[in-house]
Amino acid sequence: MNERKRHVLNTAHQLFIEKGFQSTSIQDILEYSGISKGTFYNYFSSKNELLIEIFKTIFKKIDIERNELLIGEDPSDPEIFTRQIELQMKTNRENKLIPLFEEVYFSNDEELKHFLKTVQLKTIRWIYERLTELSDEGMKPYLLDAAIMFIGILQQNTRYYTMAHGENTGLQEVVRYSVSRIKAIAKEASQSGEQLFQPLLLEKWLPAAELDNHDFRKRLCKEVSALKTSSDMASRELLDFIQDELLHSTAPRKAILDSMILSLSHSGKTDISHLEDLIKEYFEQRN
Repeated sequence: MNERKRHVLNTAHQLFIEKGFQSTSIQDILEYSGISKGTFYNYFSSKNELLIEIFKTIFKKIDIERNELLIGEDPSDPEIFTRQIELQMKTNRENKLIPLFEEVYFSNDEELKHFLKTVQLKTIRWIYERLTELSDEGMKPYLLDAAIMFIGILQQNTRYYTMAHGENTGLQEVVRYSVSRIKAIAKEASQSGEQLFQPLLLEKWLPAAELDNHDFRKRLCKEVSALKTSSDMASRELLDFIQDELLHSTAPRKAILDSMILSLSHSGKTDISHLEDLIKEYFEQRN
């Protein structure tokens, strides 16, 4: 993303926080960011698309930083999961996302509401997948219930914890407590055999293509994280670039990725064959 477009996103984000999304006009954005109408429409087809781009940029940052917390760590360690959730909540708070979410929820804009519904489902799926890594195999049928309940528990605990201790209070204690509670609830549900939502519902709620993409994302992030553990700084930057290009570019550039792979091989990285296979798989699926 070029710096000028990033400036427009940051400017619009600030305006949306101060005035509200609905009350901010495109003309406000043009005047505040110092760009022409033509430049705006070169970047975005509408104000909705701009807001979605803001959300995607922040979610991309969360995704990358959550994965970085797993580098060299045991994914079954509850402490790592706690740190991932705390990171996500701090990012949400820093970017004032909750007021923007609420404004969209109470609007009549179906495009934005559909986007945020998909985001919510992806969050539930991510929590479900992480809980499967924290839990015994026999608990898996009950973990979609747990993922859904965890979001509600975390939101309400955070709300009242903030009321009791102030807006600037840290989140570590409330996150750790909520993680501990949901683990106990999931264990009790598996023992009693009570279930509300079957995990197969995720396939119904999210498109098959999105689920396939999730599997690819998961394998790519795992491979990149593994390679990073034994890489120098230059190689880590190359790996970040490859992951970002495949996961967040609208049109990943094969020639550039091939060049990055070549640079990795020249740097002395001895086993990048799995990463090469993943890149090959990505482009084969899209031909």
